[in-house]
Amino acid sequence: MRSPQLSRRDWFRVSAGLGASAAGWFPAFAADAARNPERKRACILLWMGGGPATIDLWDLKPDHPNGGPFRPIEAAPGLRIGEHLPRVARHGKRLAVVRSMSTKEGDHGRATYLMRTGNLPQGAIQFPTLGSLVSKELGDPAAELPNFVAVSPFRAFSQGAFGPGFLGPNYAPLVVGEGNFGEPQPGENADRSLRVQDLDRPRDVSSAQAESRYDLLRDMEQSFLADRPTLVAQSHATAYDRAVRLMQSVGAKAFDLSEESAQVRDSYGRNLFGQGCLLARRLVERGVPFVEVNLGGWDTHQNNFDAIKRLCGILDPAWGQLMTDLDARGLLDTTTILCMGEFGRTPRINQATGRDHFPNAWSAVLAGGGIKGGQAYGKTTDDGTRVDGDPTGTPDLLATLCRALGIDHTKQNPSNVGRPIRIVDKAAKVIKDLVA
Repeated sequence: MRSPQLSRRDWFRVSAGLGASAAGWFPAFAADAARNPERKRACILLWMGGGPATIDLWDLKPDHPNGGPFRPIEAAPGLRIGEHLPRVARHGKRLAVVRSMSTKEGDHGRATYLMRTGNLPQGAIQFPTLGSLVSKELGDPAAELPNFVAVSPFRAFSQGAFGPGFLGPNYAPLVVGEGNFGEPQPGENADRSLRVQDLDRPRDVSSAQAESRYDLLRDMEQSFLADRPTLVAQSHATAYDRAVRLMQSVGAKAFDLSEESAQVRDSYGRNLFGQGCLLARRLVERGVPFVEVNLGGWDTHQNNFDAIKRLCGILDPAWGQLMTDLDARGLLDTTTILCMGEFGRTPRINQATGRDHFPNAWSAVLAGGGIKGGQAYGKTTDDGTRVDGDPTGTPDLLATLCRALGIDHTKQNPSNVGRPIRIVDKAAKVIKDLVA
């Protein structure tokens, strides 16, 4: 007997009403939702701020002095990755490691802007970040939950790389855990950091009183906008409207991680990045099309190898469990994961046992929905200093991601300078070998 299809609103009501008691059969309902032909794809960006040493993670050189002390492990036939990523390696058949990434930006700010928007800063043009672009194409404007959620974004390197740009405030992210690296800090409370503040109305305000106040606020906003149709005024009105919609939504329970068992939460890691990946899974289950989770600390000019082991101790369980859970719920086939930083790090090890900025030859990873996994695409030379063959530029990577998500990367959006701008630059070439 075929399971009945649930509407999106019914799905929110069922999941919120049953809470943690549904843990035993929740995956079956999620899998049913995934099989729904109306379900759109989703993307999770795992952003490795600071520029990870991909030569120690995805493209090891164990037989060369540049390779350092780490050894590769097999993730799939012909695909070997770093020894400190064993749980990710279990999903090797769903991983595609792009070992031919090559850009020209070795500055944190410019490189971050490039990888997240697909463009370099260009004067007055306000390019939107990747999450805004994707959520515009895949999101539902009437959704109760935001279409773009960013967990622990570290913005110091490039403020403009994290905003909606010329797409406008409707496509800005809901930010939780802002200002954190995603690493565990002494005395941190991941629950508190990832909680959306002020979702509940004050206890002394009734539902009817709250509705009356919301109506008054909307009237005031509309009157103000009628006389002052500026971006700032529109942003203010949009922010309040989204906040009220979220407060009134049963879908906001997605942010309550206490609904998950202690065992599940432990499996992701009790830190901001781990719990952020758990939150990403919960949001994708409820139809949010784009979630990014940030893990900083990869700027390893000193003590690179100790830092890599420590950071992999955070990255590996969280990402591995995320893929396990998505797969168990039937959601991995409709969810594409992209893991990258702004560049790689030098093959040559410096005098401080570190690696420095290196955009010439590095790796990014695609996984899950729409991706032909179990492979490494491209390669670098034996010493890791150059791409051996055709390099992969930022537009190529982003166009390939769009193809996996079912987005036409050639589509144009009106910009703040009065001319249409494509989702991805016209020089982009989809890497067909990576698309399932």
